[in-house]
Order: sequence, then C-alpha cells, then structure tokens
Amino acid sequence: MASLIPGYNYDIFISYRQKDNKGEKWVSNFVDALKNELESTFKEEISVYFDINPHDGLLETHDVDASLKEKLRCLVFIPIISRTYCDPRSFAWEHEFMAFIKQASKDQFGLKIKLPNGNVANRVLPIRIHDIDSGDIKKFESVTGGILRGIEFIYQEPGVNKPLSPDDDERKNLNGTKYRIQINKVANAIEEIISGLQLKPAGYESEKLPAGVHPAAAITEETAQPGKVISRLSRKIIPAALVAALVIIAVIFLYPKIFKGSGNRNLVSPDGKISIAVMPFRNMTNDTLWNVWQGGIRDILITYLSNFNDNLALKQPESIDGMLQSRNLTNYASLTPSVAGDISRELDASIFISGSISKAGSVIRVNTHLVNSRTEEAIKSFQVEGGSEEDIYLISDSLSHMIKDYLIMSVRQKDIVADFRPLITTHSSEAYRDYWYGNQTYYKSNDLNAARDWYLKAVEIDTNFTEAMRMLAYTYSHLGNSKEAINWVLRLHDKRDQMSLLEKLYADAQYAGFFGTIYETIKCWSAIIDFDDQMPVPYGNLAGYYITLKQYDKAISLLEKALEIYDKWGSKPRWVASYTDLGKLYHITGRYNKEKKLYRKAEQDFPGDYDLLYRQAVLALSEKKTADAKRYIEEYISATRIKTLSEAQIANNLANLYWEADLPNKAEEYFREALNIEPDSPDRMRLLAWFLIDTGRNIGEGVELSEKALAIDPANSSYLDIKAWGEYKQNNLEDAHRDISKAYSLNPINYSISLHKQEIEKALADQKE
Repeated sequence: MASLIPGYNYDIFISYRQKDNKGEKWVSNFVDALKNELESTFKEEISVYFDINPHDGLLETHDVDASLKEKLRCLVFIPIISRTYCDPRSFAWEHEFMAFIKQASKDQFGLKIKLPNGNVANRVLPIRIHDIDSGDIKKFESVTGGILRGIEFIYQEPGVNKPLSPDDDERKNLNGTKYRIQINKVANAIEEIISGLQLKPAGYESEKLPAGVHPAAAITEETAQPGKVISRLSRKIIPAALVAALVIIAVIFLYPKIFKGSGNRNLVSPDGKISIAVMPFRNMTNDTLWNVWQGGIRDILITYLSNFNDNLALKQPESIDGMLQSRNLTNYASLTPSVAGDISRELDASIFISGSISKAGSVIRVNTHLVNSRTEEAIKSFQVEGGSEEDIYLISDSLSHMIKDYLIMSVRQKDIVADFRPLITTHSSEAYRDYWYGNQTYYKSNDLNAARDWYLKAVEIDTNFTEAMRMLAYTYSHLGNSKEAINWVLRLHDKRDQMSLLEKLYADAQYAGFFGTIYETIKCWSAIIDFDDQMPVPYGNLAGYYITLKQYDKAISLLEKALEIYDKWGSKPRWVASYTDLGKLYHITGRYNKEKKLYRKAEQDFPGDYDLLYRQAVLALSEKKTADAKRYIEEYISATRIKTLSEAQIANNLANLYWEADLPNKAEEYFREALNIEPDSPDRMRLLAWFLIDTGRNIGEGVELSEKALAIDPANSSYLDIKAWGEYKQNNLEDAHRDISKAYSLNPINYSISLHKQEIEKALADQKE
C-alpha cells in the first residue's frame, strides 16, 4: 500500500521489540486500536507497516538493508519505547530505528519538519510503555538530536510500572492517563506531522545533516556518557579544558510562593504538567566571547529539564528561535520580559525562563528568573556565581537542578492540602515526590501499606523531613501497628528544636493524641487554629474529637467554619467528608432540612460520589421517602462497584446504611449476607458481632463471633474490645476486665477502648463495694 505522499511506501512504520508483544500482545492491540482511530481522523486510508511475524525476512542471516529499505521509506516512524528498546545490540534499534534516522535525515523533508501551526516536530513519534532509566533516555536523544517526548502509555501505582491497557482505571493510575484518550493523541499527532509534510512552506529548510553524515557520528563516547550534558554549539567553540571544577560562591533561594498569589494560579495544565519556554540568556558582560553561552545555557537547561517530562513540558528551541527571528531580534540583549511573555503566550507556555550573564572582576554571575507568562509576574529567581568561564558548565548544571527541584515540587504542590504545605520543609524533589506518592495512596486509594513505603522512602532521602515522619506515625497507627506509630511520634518529637512554630504545633497535637488525654489533644488543635484561623483542616480535626465526646453542637460549628473558609477561597473542599461528616451530624441532631440543603451543594462539587450517595440514602430512608431511597441506594451500589469494592464490602456498607436509618432488621440481613459471602473473614465476624452486641439483639452470638475472630487473629485489639463489651453487657465483669485490659495494652491510643476500659473498671469497682 502506498503512502499519502508520492515516493513513500508507508505512512507509518511501527518498530518494537518482539518480547514486548508477548503475553497480552500489547503492541498488536495498540496497532489495532490506532488503525481504528486513524480511520476516523483521516479522510484517506492510512498505510501502517507492522511486522507481527518475527521471521518475516528479518533474520540476521538475511540482507536486512534490502528487506527494510523500502519499508522504512515512510512518513512517521513510531518506536515502542520499553525497558528493552534502547539496546544497540537489538534488531529494532540498529536496523529499524537507526536506519530510519539515517534515511530520513537525508530525504526531501529531513528528520524535523515544520507544522502548520509554526511549531517543529520530529518524524520519530515515540510511544512510551515504561518509565526508562536516564541512560536509555540519553542514548535515544543522542541519536535523534532532540528530547525524548512522545506519548505515554504507562500505568503507575506505587511499585507498578507497566504498559497502559484499555481496562485500566485512570483514577487509580498515578499518571491519570486513559488508554482511549492516549490513542486519540497519537492519531492527532500523526495527523499534525503528515499535514506538515503535505503543506511544507516554500523556502523552508528542515533540519537535516550533510549528505553522508549520520547524526550519531558527532557523538563521541565521552559526550554520550549518561548524565553528561554538553551543548552542541559550545562544544565547537569552547575548549574541553574549560570543563573544570565549580566553586559556587552564592546560591540564592527565595521562599517558594508559586500558586499562592492570584497571579500565579493555573500554571499547571489539565494534564498535570507545567509548560515552559526557555529564552536565550542575555550577555550583559560587554564581551562578545560570551555570546555563545546565550544559547548554550538555554540548551543545557532544556536538555536537563526535558528528562522530567512526566511533570514538565518544554517548548522546542526551534519554535522560540523562529519567533525571535520573525521579530528581527538577533541581539538577545534587547529580549525584554514583555517580548518573552508574548512569545511564551503564543506557544501556550505557562512559564518562561529568562536569564542574564554578567561579570564583576573575576566573578561570573548567572541570574535566572521564572516568570508567569500570562501576568509577567516573577515567580522565583536563582543566582549562581563562579570563578571563571571554566565554571560555566557546572553553573548551568547547578541552575538546572535548582529549577527542576523547584518546578517539580510546585507541580505536585497542587495535590497537597493547602494547610499542610507550610509543613513541607524538604528541598529534595525526590523526597517530595515520594511524600506526594504517599499522600496519593493514603488519601485517595486508602492503600496504607503503600503509603507507609512511600513515606519511608521520603525520610530515607531526607532524614529531617518532619512532615513525612508525622504521616508515618498516623499510617502505622491506622495499620494497627501502635509500636511503630509511637516510635515515629517520638522520633518526630526529638526534632522539635529544629522545627518552625507551625511544625511544632502539629507535632505537639500528634504527641498529645498518642500520649495525652483527649482534652490535651483538643487544646493543641485549638492552638493551631489560634495560630491561623483560615486553615480548614484543623477545624475538621478538632471537630472529630468533639464528635468522640458527643459534643455535637461544637463539632457542627467547627465543620461549618471549615466550609466557610473554602467558600471564601472560592474553591470546593478537599474531601467530600467536609460535607458528609457535617451532614451526618445534622442527621444525628435531627436537622434534616439543613442536611438536605448541604447535600444539594455537595452534589455540585462531588457529583456521583458514593459517600455522598450513602448519606443521601440514609436521609431518604429516615424521611420515609422510599422511591428516593431506592434510587440513591441503586446509584450507591453502582458507584461502589466502580470503586471495585467486593460484594461482601458492599453488603456490609448497606448494613451500616440501614442501621443509621434505624432499620435494624434490614441491617442485620445485610450483615449476615456479608458474612455468608466471606464466612472465614474475621472482619465480617467482627462487624456482625458489634451490631448484635451494641443493639442488644443477640449478645451471646456476638461474643461467640468475636471469639471465632480471635481464634484467627488473637492479638487484634478490636476483636478483644468487642468481646469485652459483650461480656460486660452479660455482666461477666472479670472476663470483660481481662479482655479489655489486653486490648488496651495492645492499643493504648484507641479512645473507644479507653472509654470501655473505664466503664468496665467502674462497674467492677461498684460490684466489689
């Protein structure tokens, strides 16, 4: 089948390692999906070469050049970038990828072409199915002469790095990508490239190498070493001896305030990235010998920052240079912030980086500014100094690291609760990244084991990362490991002298929660509110303690205040619990009208949320609105199945729903159904046991169920607590005291166990009088 453009045999060539198409046949399925998408994207029929047969004339004994030369004469080359693709010994790398680069670099279009919108694109369109190491990234870039961008088909959960499949849930995927959307992006990218080839402007010369010169020929073993970044331009002009040791005289960090001011909002695009345009640096030394570094520093920054393309999207220097030339700006000294802002906005870059090189005596100073493209407001500045021109590479390297750390931390900052951002004192983007992953798994997927592992990694990188330590203590506590929880509380407390005042207040609140009374803990959270009464999270935490004390009016007032702050911010609450916790209190206190009004507002911020549907169902049942209740329950069940809850979990949740709606017969029916589905589950035994004991419906059976659960897990404090409470209700006070004392020794920080222990001990003392 011929190509859309005469002289070419295929429109698209798919290159891959055969081992990446085994098992689930990921590559074959990708090609089928892409072909279907291309049919709806192009009016014409698009030809795709995809060799599904590993022995299709492609053996090492065959004349490879003759076999592939005609097939590689294509418009777009798509390599499937996996962990194994960037292997110079592999067939796909040497005889397909390298061969296409060589061939395309010398044909009528060249390797890079201008798109109809003025941007520049490479005819190599990588599809990434794994995160690969930096060595493979640099290997790829050394051949293409550009940044490894492409379109990602990567599914990530903590500890998971696999190709994205059509069935993967984007809400669980830390990258947030959906297979169907990524396929559409590939088709659109192909359409852009082919349109650029069909509409190549007269007089435009694509970047291509002199005849007979392979792009990799200019890459020496030294320059191709992983981690070494050297500008192609500077290599021609600056002697190798200039790469000497750097003595950084001063590094100036301003406190990060990105996203704080109103002018710095919306810097992160919907795909979670910050798009950046790096401008040429201005030579302010009055020495033209430094002109080479105007583009040289820019190239180093772009190359380095592009390696972090899961967070940062760098605009191509060709696009920026083309716009500068169209404005006749050949003298970079006249590149004003206003002009840089105009260019950045045309390129849809949310931030532009500009800088200058100056000299004072023997000191070389490079100033760099991150600027909001829309408002032209400076976000952050960096200044690095060196002793001579010999230091310029390492000056650039130092700047790259600082800018990367700041930007990546800023990208992830939007997913950190605003109240907790001042607590994050680490300057390591790697530690921040692991802490961020920990928060994602702790709050969103409720995977406590994974959250613990991420927080541990963060603390391993930065041993003074106090906020990660604080979260570790809570995580271990929720996992039921009070020993490790207490260990981390004490380790955090030992670092109190090096903390800011706000860090100390949060650490003290946690310490009181583990070692103090509930009233001491309330005092600590009240102190946090006194410190800053415009942070909503402390109000919610303080409300939780008043709920435990059954002081519902105080809790309601606090939760209402938290919602008022979100309204003042003009944003929705961080969690649906800000609505559902308050709604539950309205329900308990009989304020059904306020509850109903609250849920109408919650529906706007969290439509279809299953926790919200749960509370709406409870309200409808309580008001005897059977039709509404049935609808909410059906929607709730559908939503929980999307969340992949098991049938036993769903039955258990329905039991609690009916229990809250004061329909105990229906509640017992669902508790028993959950246990029938999972008859060997100690947790299902526990839940039915608690219901039977707390309601007094069958205390004896409840105690028996708790004993069965303890036979499976003898050291479980919850099972012991329930058994003790049943024995207390049966007036078996000696047995109750024995079991509650054991439960308390296993989990002394559980307030419910403490209350039960006090009540049982009081009853025992009264009995002995």
